[in-house]
Amino acid sequence: MAKALVLDAELSAAPRPGRVASAPERLDRLAGSALRKAVTGWFAVAVLGQFAFAAYLFGFYGRSALQGDWAAWNDVMPHGYVPGDGPGNALVAVHLAFAALIIASGALQLMPWIRRTWPRFHRWNGRGYLFSALLLSLGGLAMVWGRGGVGDLSQNVAISLNALLIVLFASLAWREALARRIDRHRRWAIRLFLAVSGVWFFRIGLTLWIALNQGPAGFDPETFTGPALTVIAFAQYALPLAIAELYFRAQRSRRPAAQLAMAAGLAVATLATGAGIATASMMLWLPHL
Repeated sequence: MAKALVLDAELSAAPRPGRVASAPERLDRLAGSALRKAVTGWFAVAVLGQFAFAAYLFGFYGRSALQGDWAAWNDVMPHGYVPGDGPGNALVAVHLAFAALIIASGALQLMPWIRRTWPRFHRWNGRGYLFSALLLSLGGLAMVWGRGGVGDLSQNVAISLNALLIVLFASLAWREALARRIDRHRRWAIRLFLAVSGVWFFRIGLTLWIALNQGPAGFDPETFTGPALTVIAFAQYALPLAIAELYFRAQRSRRPAAQLAMAAGLAVATLATGAGIATASMMLWLPHL
């Protein structure tokens, strides 16, 4: 009898075929769907833009290296090639090669269908991605403080902080993966992806700033110093990471208002990212291909 009563209660509580969802239920589904589509749209645009950046790295630096025209690197990267500095030049070459490769690796690592379909590939690609991220960050620190470059102390500090965040996020993503705390691992992996993308964010942010102001504003293009560059240097990772934290909060809250607001914010971010990719392609990447 008790089992029959429990079964009756479960059947009465179960949704009947043809049942019309209530307004709150429809709003919940709409908000969740809008948030998923918004973040997917931003990621798709960002991946296309990063592949454009990778094509530039391979097309310009790779072609120059194959032609033996190493000095051409100095046209776009001050101190990119220093005659007689074999170890330093090798460091820059390895840094650029890994920067191009890590773009494809990071994009594949965050694609859910690849993670579900090829879990073994996801694990090994993730290990390679973490190793490459650590190598890039340490190489970047060596280049900034040991080889010099453009910009002032504030920009060097911003780049160094970005490198340290990459090391931190990579370590935490690895720790959570080993502990099988998958949700936390994914959040740290997303933070790592955004931090690794800092140099890319800087380029699309800077060119978008120049386009909006119809020329350099807030900085000296000759010395490559000024308050605008300092802000962009810190914002290249601080802003994406802040948006990611808001997204995580909206995702966990499951409140329709928060999710719809976050979806709208991501839509704006997608438009800004697309505009930045367009300006960077026209100003920086395509002219050197």
